[in-house]
Amino acid sequence: MSYEQFYNLREQPFSNAPDSRFFFESDQHAEAMVRLMHAIDTMKGLTVMLGDSGTGKTLLAWKVNEKLFAQPDKYKSALMVIVHSEVTPDWFLRKVATQFDIEKPGDDKKTLIGQLYERLLTFHQEGKKAVVLVDEANMIQSKSMFEEFRGLLNFEEPGKKLLSIVLIGLPELEKNMAVDPPLVQRIALRFSLKYLTLPSTGAYIRHRIRIAGGADNLLTENALVEVFQFSKGIPRLINTICDNALLEGYLTRKSQLDAEIVRTVATDLGLKKSD
Repeated sequence: MSYEQFYNLREQPFSNAPDSRFFFESDQHAEAMVRLMHAIDTMKGLTVMLGDSGTGKTLLAWKVNEKLFAQPDKYKSALMVIVHSEVTPDWFLRKVATQFDIEKPGDDKKTLIGQLYERLLTFHQEGKKAVVLVDEANMIQSKSMFEEFRGLLNFEEPGKKLLSIVLIGLPELEKNMAVDPPLVQRIALRFSLKYLTLPSTGAYIRHRIRIAGGADNLLTENALVEVFQFSKGIPRLINTICDNALLEGYLTRKSQLDAEIVRTVATDLGLKKSD
């Protein structure tokens, strides 16, 4: 038997793998969604969303992209994740070209840039808003990559930008962008994703359990407070604590997870309460 079976869950509710089904629209994340959609709908150009590790940036990016993808007559989006600091402008342009349905990207940069401009112009003429979402953008360190973003932002028609770029990453992204002051000056919207509050932490936990088929009262009220204090409202840590608490509860055959179980697993994880 697994803890899923013991607690009548269809699946594990607290996996840290991005899954838009589990997206919880807390006040913080709802506000971030509104800001991002405003920037995209008004074609602001360059938007920067910052957030500490584990705050839910990636899941939010997936949810935004899913929302855009569901309206193909209105939006054309490309979502890419930067996995290391050695990415090149050529790689980036080709990935954008592929996601924007350019079947045979040019072999040289001049041709590729021309193809991208023509495709963006076509989207504009069709009434579609084009956006590139770049997750883990803090991995980018080369000035040439930031210059490429700046070049793409130059694609415009009179009074209209043809492309929105959203850079999503850790706070150090700002420091990295400083190598290209002209790009920094082009930031039209910048904001930070905040941690969850105590009430939203409880609602977040119940939401994920509900999606997985479990009961709302699987964790006691005191347990929810403990999770918040040990996680400091960081979704990734909330998931880790709750996943371990479910396993501990199953091993000790507890039908409901209490504060003691949360304290036990949090201590084992080396976590300390917030002041």
